[in-house]
Amino acid sequence: MNAGDERTDYRELIDGKIPPWVMRFIKQVGRTINTYSMIKEGDTVLLSVSGGKDSLALSLALALRLKWLPVSYNLKALMIDWIEHPVPKDMREKLIEYFSDLGIDFTIKDELQMPGKYQEGFNCYLCARNRRRILFEEAQKTGVSLIALGHHLDDLVETSLMNLCFRADFSTMKPVQEFFSGKLHIIRPMIEVHESVTRRLAQLYTLPAVKPVCPYDQTNIRSQLKPVVSQLCHIDGLTREHIYKAHSFDTSILKKM
Repeated sequence: MNAGDERTDYRELIDGKIPPWVMRFIKQVGRTINTYSMIKEGDTVLLSVSGGKDSLALSLALALRLKWLPVSYNLKALMIDWIEHPVPKDMREKLIEYFSDLGIDFTIKDELQMPGKYQEGFNCYLCARNRRRILFEEAQKTGVSLIALGHHLDDLVETSLMNLCFRADFSTMKPVQEFFSGKLHIIRPMIEVHESVTRRLAQLYTLPAVKPVCPYDQTNIRSQLKPVVSQLCHIDGLTREHIYKAHSFDTSILKKM
C-alpha cells in the first residue's frame, strides 16, 4: 500500500480475507453465470479490460471464484490501449502486476483509436465498434469463443433508455450475445450488479483502476442519463431491476451448444 493510501491492499482478497459484501458480489456474478450457462468446464474466457473499475472488478470476481468452484475454466485478459490517449506507463505496470497476482494471462495491445477512414465525425459508436473489431480478431487468432465484458446493471438500464427514448426501440445489451452463427459469444457476468458495488470496491481496495481518456466522457448521452436513472430510483428503488426484468432474456442460448 502506498504511503497515505488508506485503502486495503487487494491482495488480502486473493489471500481469502473477503468481507461479506465482497463475497455477495462474487456470488452474484456466479449466479448470473449459472443462470445463463455462460461458462462451462474447460472454457477459455477472454476478458476485455479497459483498465477501469468495472473490468478490474469482473476480473477479480472470475479469478477468486475459481478457488472454490468444482469446475475449472481458463482466463485471459486483453487491454486495448489507444495510441492517441495512452495509459500512463506507471499504471500499465500496476495493471500488469494486478493480473499477474490474479493468475490471469494479460496482454496490452497498442492500437489506433481513430483509423484514417474515421478521422471525420468520430463518435462513441465508432470507438466501440473499433474496439469490438480488435477483440474479435484477437479471439479468432487465439481460438477463444467467449469474450467477457464488464458491463453492469446500470449500463443495461442506460442503454435501454437510450434506445427507447432516442431510437424508438426497446432493446439493450444482453447477458449473452451470439455472433457469427454461434462461433463466438459475448458474455456479461456483472449484468445484475449495481455500479455502486464496483465503485465501492475500487474506493476501498487498491485496484489499479485508470480512467481512459475520452473526449466525450462528460457530454455523451449515457453520461447525461445517469442523473435521470438516479431520479427514477428515488421514486422506486427497484427501477433498475424492473427494467432488467422487462427484457425477459433468453436463458438458453449457451445451453443449446
